[in-house]
Amino acid sequence: MKVVAVENFADPSFSADLIGWQKVHGRHVLPWQNTRDAYLIWLSEIMLQQTQVSAVLGYYARFLERFPTLRDLAAAPVEDVMAQWSGLGYYTRARNLHKCAQRVVAEYDGVFPSDPLLLAELPGIGRSTAAAIAAFSSGRRAAIMDGNVKRVFARVFGIDTYPGEKKTEESMWRRAEALLPEVGIESYTQGLMDMGATLCTRSSPSCERCPMQPRCVAFATGRTRDLPVRKPKKATPEKHAVMLAIVDGGQVLLEQRPPSGIWGGLLSLPELDGHVGAEDDEVPEADHDALLQVVGKFGEMESCERLSTVTHVFTHYKLHIAPYHITLARRQAMAAQTAYVWVNVAGLADAALPAPVKKLLLELVGDRREAQQRMF
Repeated sequence: MKVVAVENFADPSFSADLIGWQKVHGRHVLPWQNTRDAYLIWLSEIMLQQTQVSAVLGYYARFLERFPTLRDLAAAPVEDVMAQWSGLGYYTRARNLHKCAQRVVAEYDGVFPSDPLLLAELPGIGRSTAAAIAAFSSGRRAAIMDGNVKRVFARVFGIDTYPGEKKTEESMWRRAEALLPEVGIESYTQGLMDMGATLCTRSSPSCERCPMQPRCVAFATGRTRDLPVRKPKKATPEKHAVMLAIVDGGQVLLEQRPPSGIWGGLLSLPELDGHVGAEDDEVPEADHDALLQVVGKFGEMESCERLSTVTHVFTHYKLHIAPYHITLARRQAMAAQTAYVWVNVAGLADAALPAPVKKLLLELVGDRREAQQRMF
């Protein structure tokens, strides 16, 4: 008869040590702490997905100033939500944030459910985020499993397989469930987050201050640099795009991107499909006719200048943008219900633009103003 090994991850001393450390040394003054308001907690958890606290703080304050309640967020146009999110990255989060707010208003009368299983069914809220919201807003016993927790578990328990591997991740979830304390779930959950963010960091862990040092396998075996096991490297794909900064009379032409895909729902520059810009300053001859054809839909081209290539690094690939600064001699009237819109250059800083496109345009506008000032 085959004997099946039974995992025994239970260890009450782990949670007790972590809770004790968090109450004394953990973070307690972040703007989304010391509250049971599920809206404030949910917003912070979504913003903190794949984003550091330091980057979130300013956005969090501005977002709440514009949308102080869940109902304010649900009632707002999605364009306003995207504009407030502009620059924070991972824009699917913003679209799901808006959808989630509308769902909670429609299905739960504006009150987030306390059940993690129900929370996980809402847009943009996965299992770990649902557990964090439930723990902080309702004191529910539920396990989280984000990158910080995976790193802590891998080092403390000596897990030497890649955490993103299905079998390893499932085992980590079982461990996380088994380690949950009977009381103090808020401090325990915050402690896991704090330890991963402030002590058990990726590159420079502060093992000398860590309450888990006496039990940490990685520390005992000198493997803190090796754990967690990194994802096998693959060559980073590189993509190219030609973008057209068409300017006329103090306005720039922008295009509303489709709701899904890269920068979904944001405004951006029109692109020249099927063409790759050259590295020189002249418009490639092969592209010139295509440029005239595209620009012709919006007016008569007066001048065209190839700007320096902009490279933006996404999680899974690099995008090389070849921008062209185009001025019009005469603007063509556009049909109604078009995806294109003329935006005043003075309003670009507040527009819902991807960060690299906004930076490109603001630099272009600044250069133009400086050149005009030198003329007078």
